[in-house]
Amino acid sequence: MRDPEFLALLVHRGHVPREQARELARALESGAELDGLLTQKLGWSEAQLAKLRRTRAGEIPELPGYEVLAKLGTGGTADVFKARELASQRMLALKVLKPEAARNEATRKSFIAEARMLERLDHPSLVRCFGVARSGNQFFSRLELIDGSTVLERLDGAQKGGARRFSEEEALRVVLAAAEALRYLGEQGVVHRDVKPGNLMLDDKSGRVVLIDLGFATAEATRCAEQQSVGTVAYLSPEQARGGAAADIRSDIYSLGISLFHILVGRLPFQGSDDQETLRKQVMESLSSPELKGRGISPHTHYFIEKMVAKDAKARYQSWAELIDDIRAQVAGRDDLDFERGLRGKRGRPR
Repeated sequence: MRDPEFLALLVHRGHVPREQARELARALESGAELDGLLTQKLGWSEAQLAKLRRTRAGEIPELPGYEVLAKLGTGGTADVFKARELASQRMLALKVLKPEAARNEATRKSFIAEARMLERLDHPSLVRCFGVARSGNQFFSRLELIDGSTVLERLDGAQKGGARRFSEEEALRVVLAAAEALRYLGEQGVVHRDVKPGNLMLDDKSGRVVLIDLGFATAEATRCAEQQSVGTVAYLSPEQARGGAAADIRSDIYSLGISLFHILVGRLPFQGSDDQETLRKQVMESLSSPELKGRGISPHTHYFIEKMVAKDAKARYQSWAELIDDIRAQVAGRDDLDFERGLRGKRGRPR
């Protein structure tokens, strides 16, 4: 990496203050070499410089027993890397807690708890975890490497013309697989609380849909702190958006319904200029979906979405089994669903 690029990366990663970087940049323009400057001005050793060069200023972790090959993604508290386990030659995804997050005790404990929760879970539509470990000040979990992309990445690619849109059948199969994973979590007493297209992976090799990231997952009936909204704003249920609501599978059902709308339409149903406006719309506004009619989406799927995202949790599907049965019937091509069950009595079915 050229010296100016490396200096910029050192600043970005917090190793060199901006004021000092300006002085170093002027010296570089005069023909000086960056490594010599860093040794003279900052007192860095050759070994320290070599490691920073090797790891792109600490961006790529060095973990004993693993060869880190590439960065796969980044989140608020952790980065994910593709790596080879040297002892077994097994390919893994390593989720590495960011240094600033590792220094926060609550975040660190939450990261470890997520890994341990995943480690005891076993479902084909849940990412597998092979344990959590520590190397020095670095905390990381070892995850199944999924060769593919997220549903959100495919949606973004379709908008840019680089990927095809999801058909209605594909969208329903994605949601059905996610619902199966979420039902399994519910049977273990767990609510995900961050269901969204960005947390659904499409495995190119096996064709599986895999639910990832249990960072916000909690025991069912756990109540959030007063006025605290947990999850991703655009997919929060009204009760979550208000804050202080107990964790409930019906909130996950709502988030999955918003995800289904997003997959089919290519946009979110409730969008605001900022998070507060989006939260207000989640609570106050009704679903408006002219695109669903304009794109020839079946009445059955339209019904699924409307029932999943009902503002009143009591008007939604009340169990994963109920939702899964309805979607399975539609995927199988049956046209005999009872669309009024639990709402207004049996008054006919859309055709």
